Amino acid sequence: MEWLIPVLIVVVLVVIIGIYFWATYNSLVTLKVRVDEAWSDITVQLKRRADLIPNLIESVKGYAAHERGVFENVTKARAETLSAQSPAEASAAENHMQTALKSIFAVAEAYPQLQASQNYLQLQSELVDTEDKIQASRRFFNGGVREFNTKIQVFPNNLIAKNLGFTQREFFEVADSAAIAEPPRVQF
Repeated sequence: MEWLIPVLIVVVLVVIIGIYFWATYNSLVTLKVRVDEAWSDITVQLKRRADLIPNLIESVKGYAAHERGVFENVTKARAETLSAQSPAEASAAENHMQTALKSIFAVAEAYPQLQASQNYLQLQSELVDTEDKIQASRRFFNGGVREFNTKIQVFPNNLIAKNLGFTQREFFEVADSAAIAEPPRVQF
């Protein structure tokens, strides 16, 4: 009978540790899926914006055909955005896209007939809406990454997370945060 108490204590400890591992693993998987979903939301919004760009270029091109370099920069930035696979690549592409969009809107400001065009105004409105959605998706993604990375780094999770194959995720940060502080806009 004396051996029963130590055995019972060991069994209870093993069960508690097993429940802890099970709960930790499940919560890490849940957070990882949430981060993956948030990244998917960002890529959807970036793709939506990239799909609007050719229409915007065509609208402006009809009025400012001589601004070939601006259109090439926008097209190049669009391709870079579509090919980005990681938050770091998307961040670099985002910087280039913001610069390119500012230049195309600067060209558009020189053409009052273009600014009065219903098609151009609708494209501009959709682009601003998409920029807002990108910002919201980015905040959601970074919040999920923060929560996931914190869960991995806290003790005692840090002892087991790496062994279970969980690694920290990178934030979607833009090098020039002032460039994306506001969506691009045209002043009438």
